Amino acid sequence: MTPAEPIKTQRLRLGLCMWVAGMLGVIAITVTVLPQLVADVTLAVPLWLVLLASTAQSALLLAVAVWLGVALAPKVGFRAAAFEAAVTAGSVRSALRPQLRPGLVAGVVGGIGLFAMGGFGFPAALAEGEQQFTVPIIARVLYGGVTEELLLRWGLMTVLVWLAWRFLQHRSGTPRSLYVWLAIFVSALLFGAGHLPAAAMQVGELTGYVVLLIVGANTTFGILFGYLYWRYALEAAVIAHAFAHLVSYVLSLGAT
Repeated sequence: MTPAEPIKTQRLRLGLCMWVAGMLGVIAITVTVLPQLVADVTLAVPLWLVLLASTAQSALLLAVAVWLGVALAPKVGFRAAAFEAAVTAGSVRSALRPQLRPGLVAGVVGGIGLFAMGGFGFPAALAEGEQQFTVPIIARVLYGGVTEELLLRWGLMTVLVWLAWRFLQHRSGTPRSLYVWLAIFVSALLFGAGHLPAAAMQVGELTGYVVLLIVGANTTFGILFGYLYWRYALEAAVIAHAFAHLVSYVLSLGAT
């Protein structure tokens, strides 16, 4: 066995562990949301085939994002400490301990903001669409909290930082804060823009106000999650994102 083989094995285990975790969100969102999207559409193929194709496409995209993170994150100093501990027989509890408090605090702040935005900032058409287009809390937590963080932070943000470090900084030292902040903002902006198709399905036509609200709010959340990933580790962003959905959901129950 060569010295490189254990590292390759650990990376393979890490990637597989993260991919499986992300696939839980993919499956949850596919089986709960996609049938709602095509409920009023005459399909040319059976629904199960549509679900299978959607799952396969998402699985491939997730695999690419996960592997890019596994390959590039160590080069720029990013970590997924708890995932790494899980595949190396380390202490997951010890890996999570420094991330738990900042993740939960950010999750509470994000959840209150998400609830406030839904209760007071949404236009009437979007609020009505929210009632007709239901995303179960389990799907929000698994897909939003885990899958989106693997795609946007672990995958995209890591790649952006690595590109800047590789071609602008010429692999010298650790990535400059400016490059990290740019990567945080760009990945957060794409995260915000990625919510527009769902909003368009709800309201039919996107007004400037709706676009500004959806992109602006989710970009703000994305910046927060990106900062947590940078300063702590991926799991801090996962905790914050998932907990934000939970807090918003609990607050919405109390308001009804």
